[in-house]
Amino acid sequence: QVQLVESGGGLVQAGGSLRLSCAASGNFLRIDDMAWYREAPGKQRELVALVTRGGSTNYLESVKGRFTISRDTGKNMVYLQMSSLKPEDTAVYYCYALVFTTYLGSYWGQGTQVTVSS
Repeated sequence: QVQLVESGGGLVQAGGSLRLSCAASGNFLRIDDMAWYREAPGKQRELVALVTRGGSTNYLESVKGRFTISRDTGKNMVYLQMSSLKPEDTAVYYCYALVFTTYLGSYWGQGTQVTVSS
């Protein structure tokens, strides 16, 4: 019913940049919040950045000033621009969307690997 497809992950050196993209498709009335989460080996999944339908944003403290989340509401897309990457940023990054179909439901993408080498 709702699909989220991520792209843009890869391998970069410390200090480099990557831009992640996520496209939502399917049968829904609207998307409310969209976000990026990440899960590193041996760690819990954590919220990296969130953007509301109205454009308000919130960031994990450790990525403030380095990552920027944005969205194109009309195209049902969300982006994560990552700069000054550190090895500690290595993780699988997941797209998340709060979607109204017949009710508000949470949907996840399959994830995209980001690896930052020293």
